[in-house]
Amino acid sequence: MSRIDAELSQRIEQALGRTPTGAAPLPGGCIGEVVKLAFADGGAPAVAKCARGGGLALEGYMLQVLNDRSELPVPQVLYGDDTLLLMTFIDGHGPLNAAAQRDAADHVARLHAVRGVAFGLERDTLIGPLHQPNPQTERWLDFFRDHRLRYMADVALDRGSLTSQQRDRIERFAGKLGRYLDEPAHPALLHGDMWGGNVLPKGDRIAGFIDPAVYYGHPEIELAFATLFGTFGQPFFERYAERAPFEPGGFFEARRDVYNLYPLLVHAAAFGPGWAEQAMQTIDRLL
Repeated sequence: MSRIDAELSQRIEQALGRTPTGAAPLPGGCIGEVVKLAFADGGAPAVAKCARGGGLALEGYMLQVLNDRSELPVPQVLYGDDTLLLMTFIDGHGPLNAAAQRDAADHVARLHAVRGVAFGLERDTLIGPLHQPNPQTERWLDFFRDHRLRYMADVALDRGSLTSQQRDRIERFAGKLGRYLDEPAHPALLHGDMWGGNVLPKGDRIAGFIDPAVYYGHPEIELAFATLFGTFGQPFFERYAERAPFEPGGFFEARRDVYNLYPLLVHAAAFGPGWAEQAMQTIDRLL
């Protein structure tokens, strides 16, 4: 546990009415440094995320959306502005064993049962460090094509992670989405960034989910992302299917690969062209 910068300590004390005495680093922090705070009163710890570049007000907003509209266990927002976010601490770590995966499936299925009036959200948000547009849209295929694939491909192109030829291939594929995807029954509330680092297990249960990228969409895009880095396996998907059966026609055979083009493009935009090549390989498999 290290000492806290005097200016930050003063901001925390003003926000919470509690005096921080030390900070220990926590993993994560794509858009800011994350620390666990201890306090002079000996009470419950808290989490502080600091980002000089801003963006934390949006993260606080997304957590508040999940807290207000769902039962998903996420941190409570104690204070938030664009450069400082203070949250309750969730004690979760360790492996995602089979029982914890089944518990995760229960949580995620309940989240996806929360219905929206349109695809998107009332405001734009973030996914990791990147802007994520959420204009409210009547049809899911239009939203996914225009505000996920096309938008993030343009970001990756602008950042030099995607060539113009690769961008053209994505455009051609985006025009054929109707071959692979159908409209869902309703817009579902999504966490939006469901990879292992954002899932906090504790024994056989899930203590909480962190770092969302919230919007209303098709549940399958969330489920697809959960396979991209091996976050969840068979115990999760079997339990989820009991709660919310998959649509027929081959989610694991094709649709998940279509949906995972979006996180691959996000990673290309954030981390470089190697991820764009993976997206091209996915398109090759699908065509």
